[in-house]
This record gives sequence, structure tokens and C-alpha cells, in this order.
Amino acid sequence: MIYIDGETMNIEKLEEVGRHNAQVAFSDDAKAKIDKCRGVVEEMVKSGKAIYGVTTGIGEFARIRVSPEEGAALQKNIIYSHAAGTGDPLPHDVVRGAMALRANVLARGNSGVRYSTAEIFAKMLNAGVTPYVYEKGSLGTSGDLSPLAQLAEVCIGEGKAYYKGELLDGAVAMKRAGIPPVQLTYKEGLGLINGSQMVTSGASLHLVDARRLLKNAFIASAMTIDALKGVPGAYDARLHASRPFKGQNAVAFNLRQLMADSEVIAEKSGKVQDGYSMRCTPQVLGPSVDTWFYAKEQVETEMNSTADNPLFFPDDNAYLAGGNFHGQALGMVMDFLCIAMSEVANLSERHTNRLLNPALSGLPDFLVEGRGINSGLMVAQYTAAALVSENKILSHPATVDSISVSADQEDHVAMSPVAVRKCGEILRNVAVVLAIEMYAAAQAFDFRKPLKPGRGTRIAYDIIRQHVSFLDKDRVLYPDINKIADLVRNCAVLDAVEAELGELPLRLK
Repeated sequence: MIYIDGETMNIEKLEEVGRHNAQVAFSDDAKAKIDKCRGVVEEMVKSGKAIYGVTTGIGEFARIRVSPEEGAALQKNIIYSHAAGTGDPLPHDVVRGAMALRANVLARGNSGVRYSTAEIFAKMLNAGVTPYVYEKGSLGTSGDLSPLAQLAEVCIGEGKAYYKGELLDGAVAMKRAGIPPVQLTYKEGLGLINGSQMVTSGASLHLVDARRLLKNAFIASAMTIDALKGVPGAYDARLHASRPFKGQNAVAFNLRQLMADSEVIAEKSGKVQDGYSMRCTPQVLGPSVDTWFYAKEQVETEMNSTADNPLFFPDDNAYLAGGNFHGQALGMVMDFLCIAMSEVANLSERHTNRLLNPALSGLPDFLVEGRGINSGLMVAQYTAAALVSENKILSHPATVDSISVSADQEDHVAMSPVAVRKCGEILRNVAVVLAIEMYAAAQAFDFRKPLKPGRGTRIAYDIIRQHVSFLDKDRVLYPDINKIADLVRNCAVLDAVEAELGELPLRLK
């Protein structure tokens, strides 16, 4: 059970809800805070006070007063008018994560909705009702209005939703799940949609995936350095302690662990030092690790924040309109993560290049015998290079681009959803680039026999060889590449290595 309390959500809990269908429930303290805040809202409405989005219109229409009798119609119309998305549907895990996060915002007791309205998200999550939500249409400011409006549609028994694998009208899905739709009142339409939770959900799941890819990058890099008889001194703890970046030192530690007891490295090559892509692996991957931690901190801060407008402060009997829905913080860290993970693939492709070039490796051309007859892994590198180049284009930051909307009332927007979508594509590409490096390194190890790889690199080699055989002559390569990419994505290689060596840490204790 994952408890929603507005304070303790993290990326691990979100993955449990989004991908593994964990059950959720509001904490008693959260329920009390929601009820207390709702009481303040009702008193303010009775007093005739002008409250943005409650007794006034929204956006440019904030100047127009709305009577209490029109309040319910306003809240429903907010949902209708903001459900304006397009594109492909968002993945179920992202949508489920957004539902949990929106519930977590409401649990903080500043949004002014009733507990019965906040609870609808928990009921839908637990019953398996997942709204159908388009991926495009949000500017990230005022929050993810369009996609969250599609969540809210189902909350009121409209829109479309999946239930038990079937796409249904929202009313049908809710009826089959036994969940009565919400009848909206003051602030509740706005309270369901005015925040960055779709972006935050996608960002959180990307962080989960990026952490696993970073660890796979440690393994792939170690395989390459091991197979190429790298000079071990470049990874010595003393050298890295002299430059105490946390990520750099963690990467060097993991490389040492993975390559320990290697017979390949133990056979002296006579080299004094290696090329940059080998020698500087900790210095290149380390900043990507550090970026991951910064992004995680920002995303988890957002998870446990009140991303809404207006906000109510029951202890002060106060209401404040502001901009806590703005997605700039999320957009910038996702742009940063795009760069960090693109560099992981950039380095990996350079490793593959060194493995395939006989002048650099001392191994057969393109890691296959029969030069001229067989091309070996030559064109696998083309695929890696194509994906690396694509990642460089996708690393252009989304948040530097803003466009004014709502008659210039909303004249700076974050474009954070674009940053999240780009990041997802980059991560998919990184997995394949790492798979190609592992493919090449495994092939190189076969040419080093009877010398055995290191403790961790040997395990990675064995897992790969369980699924992809030695390339003794040319064959179609994409089935091999796809199989190893699946081993990267499903953590089969990583899990086997960590089962033997222990965790490959991103931070040293």
C-alpha cells in the first residue's frame, strides 16, 4: 500500500503505482487537511470574496465575476474547454503516475477541493480505471492543463478510459468499476487540472529508467576497457579521490569492481595510457550520474509540492493566487537529463568504434574473421552513430522556447512536456547504443580466449552469450541487437551482475 500524504512521494513509489499497480490510500492526516481547507473555501464563497477560478473566470477571464449559482457550471466548463489535446495516447504508467501525483497535491490541503473529490483518484487507481490521455497539447504552464483535463473528464463520468484492458466511454468504465462520478462544486474543476503532474510523472519514470541505463553503461564500459586491455591506473581510487566529484568516483569504483581479476587486462599490453574515451570514462559518465541526482531532487520536490492555483491557507484564513503550477523547474532538469543521457550514448559509440577498428584494438577488422568477405559489426556501429546523432538533436533544450497564450495573460510558458517526450526518446536510443557496445565487447572477448574477463564483465558476457551466439560469419544483425537491447531494458545483465558483485552504486558511502 502506498500512502498519499503530500509529503513522502518519491520515484520508487511512483513506479510501484504506475507500473506495478500498487494500491493507494490517503493518510488520515491528509484527509484532515483536505477537510479543513475545504471549510475555508466554503466560508470565503459565502462571504462574497473574489477568488480566482472559484468566483471569477480563469486566465484572461479572471476579471469576470461568477455568481455562486454559476460555480458548478464553471468548474465543468473548465474541464471541457481545457481538454484540447492531440497526438498518440500517453502510456498507462505515466497516466497512473499522474493520477497518484495529483492526489498527492490535493493531500497537502491547499487546493480547496472536497475529500470525496480528491479520493476519486485513489478509487480509480485501485480499481484499474486509466483515462485515455493525448500526449500533446500542454505547455507545462498553467501546468498540464490539457492532459489533466482528460483525467478529470473520467472523474466526472465522461471522456474515455481503459478498464480491464478495454477502452470504454468514461461513464461505462466508472460504472463497471463501481465508482460514482464526481459532481463538481467550487474550485474542483480547476483543482483537478491546474498543475504539472503529467510532466512530473513522465519525468519520474524516466529517472527510474535512466538510473538503470547508467548502471548498464558502467557494465558496457567495463566490458570495452577490459576487452581492449585498458591501463588500470586510470581507474585507481587515489587518482579519483584527488578530484572528488561524487559521480566520477562512483563510476571509477564500479569499473574497478567489474574488471577485478581480469586475465585480459593482466596480460600487459605495453601501453602507458589509453585514448580519452577509455581513460576518461569516469570523468564522462560521472557528470551524468551527478545530473541524475540533481534531477531526482528537483522532481521529488515537485512531487511533494502544492502545484495549483489559487492556494488556500486554512491556518491564516487566507487565499493567494500565484504561479505554483509553472513547470519550468521540471522542464529545465529534463532538458539537463537529456544532455546527460545523450553523453552516455556518445561515449558508448566511441567505445564501439575502438572495438571495431583494428588499428586501435589489435583485433580482427570489425570483430569478424574473413576480412573482405565478412563485414562483421561494421554497420551495427552505423546504427549506434545514427542514434547518437539523433540524440544530439533531441538534446536541444525545450525550455528556452516560450510562446505567449491566453491574450498575453500567460506570456511565459515552460514547454516542459516537450522536454519529457524528448527524454523518453533519448533513453530508448541509449539502450540500443549500449546494447551494440555490449555486442561488440562480447565478440572481442571471444577473440581474447583463453584469457578470461573480469568478475563482473565475465557475468555480462555469459548472459549475452545465452541469447546471442558468437558471430563467426555475417548474418542479419538486428535480431541480435534487439535481443541485447531487451537485456539492457529489462535489466537481465544488470541483475545478474549485481547478484554476484552486489549493487553498482551511483554514490559511494
